[in-house]
Amino acid sequence: MAIMVEEAIHLSIEALTKQDARMASQVIMHDQAIDEMENTVEERIIDALALYQPFAGDLRFMTTAMHINTELERIADLTVNISQRVLELSDQPLLKPLIDIPKLAAQAKFMVRAAIDSFVKHDEKMALDVILSDKEANQLRTLVIQELIYDYMVKDTTTVTRAVPLLLLTRDLERICDHAAAIAEDVIYMVQARIVKHKRDVLNTKRKDISN
Repeated sequence: MAIMVEEAIHLSIEALTKQDARMASQVIMHDQAIDEMENTVEERIIDALALYQPFAGDLRFMTTAMHINTELERIADLTVNISQRVLELSDQPLLKPLIDIPKLAAQAKFMVRAAIDSFVKHDEKMALDVILSDKEANQLRTLVIQELIYDYMVKDTTTVTRAVPLLLLTRDLERICDHAAAIAEDVIYMVQARIVKHKRDVLNTKRKDISN
């Protein structure tokens, strides 16, 4: 499921850079397969919970898997949003050369993959790195939004119809990074039975402790 979601992220941005409406439509159509996989995973976890009644580490593993399942489906929905914005832009020239948006997309793909790897490997340090890298995603989002608003929309109102879809898909990419960070937070809970959600201000210190 994670591989399918990563591919959806990649294809949605490829569709944007190439202004390929067919590729964007492909991402939208394939979302149903991810939805069906989400249902399958959820059913298997619920069955396992009922049959085996796990506790402690096994229970944390299963609840984390269920949360990750939901987060991946939400990420897939965001790639659909991005692809829909691409369709809006496919019949007109791009407003500007795409530099920072692909960087943000690359950051999103990296965070999703690393978050899933941290789950598979039970790697707390990798999960912490994902959470802390969300700051870079926020910075890229802010950079793109400020450029679109102040360098284009404010200076020339005729650019608004081409700028707004880029604003929206930039927000969606940053939200993908947020979901990846949420997966990483669940991994830390799974490994250490420690809740770090809303406590990112102390994670830098924790990462130093792990490194030592």
